[in-house]
Amino acid sequence: MRQFLTTLLGIVIVNTSGMSTTDLQAQQPTDRRPPRDAREFPGPDGPPRLPPFMEPFDTNRDGEISAEEIKNAAAVLRKLDRNRDGRITEDELPPPPEGRGFRGPGGGPGGPMRQERKLVKQFDKDGNGRLNLQERQAARKLLGSQQNGRGPGGRGFGPPGRRGRGSNHPPVSPGPAVSVSDVKPVLDAPLYDRKVLRTVFLEFEAHDWEAELAEFKDTDVEVPATVTVDGKRYDDVGVHFRGMSSFRHVSAGHKRSLNLSFDFVDRKQRLYGYKTLNLLNCMGDPSMMSTVLYSHLASPHMPVPKANFVKVVINGRSWGVYANVQQFNKEFVAEHYGSSKGARWKVSGNPQADGGLRYLGEDVAGYRQRFEIKSKDEPESWKALISLCRTIEQTPTDKLEQALEPILDIDGLLWFLAFDVALVNNDGYWTRASDYSIYRDRRGKFHILPHDMNEAMRGGHGPPGGGRRGRPGGFPGGRAGEFPPDRARPAAPRNDRPDREPDRANLPQRDFPPRGFRGRRGRGFPGRFPGPGGPGGPGGGHGGVDLEPLVSVDNPRMPLRSKVLAVPALRQRYLQRVRAIAERSLDWKTLGPIVAQCRLLIEKEVAVDTRKLETFEAFQAATSNDTAADDRPGGPSLRSFVEQRRRFLLDHADLARLPREPVPPRSTKNSGKNPVPDKQPPLTNRSPVVINELMAANEKTVATPDGKFEDWIELFNRGNRPVDVSRFFLSDSRESLRKWSFPAGTVIPAGGHLVIWADKNPRAGRGLHAGFKLSRGGEGVYLSDGKGLLDQIEFGPQDSEVSFGRFPDGTASWRSLTPSAGKTNQRSR
Repeated sequence: MRQFLTTLLGIVIVNTSGMSTTDLQAQQPTDRRPPRDAREFPGPDGPPRLPPFMEPFDTNRDGEISAEEIKNAAAVLRKLDRNRDGRITEDELPPPPEGRGFRGPGGGPGGPMRQERKLVKQFDKDGNGRLNLQERQAARKLLGSQQNGRGPGGRGFGPPGRRGRGSNHPPVSPGPAVSVSDVKPVLDAPLYDRKVLRTVFLEFEAHDWEAELAEFKDTDVEVPATVTVDGKRYDDVGVHFRGMSSFRHVSAGHKRSLNLSFDFVDRKQRLYGYKTLNLLNCMGDPSMMSTVLYSHLASPHMPVPKANFVKVVINGRSWGVYANVQQFNKEFVAEHYGSSKGARWKVSGNPQADGGLRYLGEDVAGYRQRFEIKSKDEPESWKALISLCRTIEQTPTDKLEQALEPILDIDGLLWFLAFDVALVNNDGYWTRASDYSIYRDRRGKFHILPHDMNEAMRGGHGPPGGGRRGRPGGFPGGRAGEFPPDRARPAAPRNDRPDREPDRANLPQRDFPPRGFRGRRGRGFPGRFPGPGGPGGPGGGHGGVDLEPLVSVDNPRMPLRSKVLAVPALRQRYLQRVRAIAERSLDWKTLGPIVAQCRLLIEKEVAVDTRKLETFEAFQAATSNDTAADDRPGGPSLRSFVEQRRRFLLDHADLARLPREPVPPRSTKNSGKNPVPDKQPPLTNRSPVVINELMAANEKTVATPDGKFEDWIELFNRGNRPVDVSRFFLSDSRESLRKWSFPAGTVIPAGGHLVIWADKNPRAGRGLHAGFKLSRGGEGVYLSDGKGLLDQIEFGPQDSEVSFGRFPDGTASWRSLTPSAGKTNQRSR
């Protein structure tokens, strides 16, 4: 016991001495300064953060280890070792101070990491629920007075005048002047149309708006602005800086991510039907396309935030191109699930998070520390979440699929896990057990959804000297050669090689790094615990093109992988989805034109962007169609990543030995292309209107009235009289049959056809446009009348430019067809 305590005490002292004096300022016993708490730190982190295992030694919770606290460390260790076995387990560590969030096994908070500081109620003198200019000035004065005790420079990012940790960005200068009259309105495209570049104008009343937004970061204060889009003015839009690493690692004057609340004052105010805009600065992504491409590739298979590009102009000056990403809110779930009701959680991003849905017992407190509820906080929602975790943890493997089927969208989960790994999402579940969303629909079924997609498809964008095959080079949230917080690093000289293999002989056997994880060398520095890793600074574990498809399947922090994928049938279905993504999504012949289109759309704006975080040369290299550009600034291109990742996955033994026929997600489905259900579930009646034809891979064959190529569904009235379908519904989910309803007055004549464009854009112009898309990998289409199911078809993987339908019209026989939207079905040529 004495030897163990002496060793751990030495580690505490070594790591304390290894930290900067800004992070740790040793206080002498005679120091009469009062202990500092979070209220004195209005920056994004509150008091300085310590490595998780060192927090018990910070007895006054000031973010520092004083000389007196070092002397007391041995006593703290003895007290922590409650069972006197000579070891300190995770369970023996005390809970974190209030408002700091739980530190998970990886060492970081797994959910809400800090409490939002409430200032509005304190300074709202006129009682209107928000702060005007004078009230905000008073609040800023208070924040400024509390900031003064921190000393010059603070730690990391602070308000303007301080440098953030990310100081390698190009120099900044005021952008080109732009007025509303200079920009042609875009009136014929939806808000998230990837093919258009809208300009969003913001006008703040204060000239120091940037400093104001920075000072109010992580408070409940919104700074009002007037926003103009497509020539229309929107008053009193609430604005705040958003993000964590993308804020802390960006210096004043550079592009920071923004959140715009159009309903800040007028609760009914919307921009093209949406009340919130998330404008991301694409930090660490020289292509600026990661989020947009991830959304484009994943949207046919699962609900995913829409994304495109916008240009931002603030107080008359251009701030360049941002990624415009849909908010996960009531609008999102209503759009995808037909109802805004249900419970929503956000699992906040953190390199050492613990939001992987581990079962923590029945006490809700541990779950509240990891999962941030975004809907109405009801006990029933938490009980259901705990029950889900318990079911995953405690159900035997051979019974798990059956137990999960009623409470979890398994097919959606498998697509989520597959895209997470196939596209190497370095902010993803596989590496950080965080940065995703959870939705429990009104029927009680959970859905796991992507949230943060900006770290995907960038395995080739890191610095030279990438990871070697078979060699673990880091851990989730760390950097090559660094140790996770629960694996103490042996004392070593400060100039120890950062890529040196750690001596793990006497260390606790935890799954760090995840199985299959290939880190990158030369990205860390010894003697320190991890800051955010990944390309450009932020992010978790940094995977590359050779990331294993079964990474983290043995990691207990990630039961959606370690438990769910332990079921042989589910693992096979997961791997088949990874293979499908590699074959179709990562095919440069189809993805390359999308990248070229995006580049053409934003290239001129990126070239003149004076606030960007990467050089224009890096953007050109990342988006180049020429693989020779890999030697240029910015590193390997998107094309190199896509082609190398595809080759690695398709050659991988786990995927190569899969049967070619997909394992059906439901027992009613045949295997193979275009399967027909063996036995249709009972329908409410024999409807004269049936689903007659569909096309889930329409890239150039059948155009919408607006000239776009979208998925489509055709209905056929095989009866002898017209049928009013105004009260009918279409959906691609049996759990949410009312996803999209037909407009009033919609009638199909006897023997007539009706085409519905499945483009997930109900607000589009001419024609009928459903609120969902079809998956070319296979799914179902359901027609109902509000009372029950009228018709359905479940189909398998679809070939491009080939439809799937009844032949002849209205009969029971389904087959591949030559597309004939709105006309009599034609046998495939």
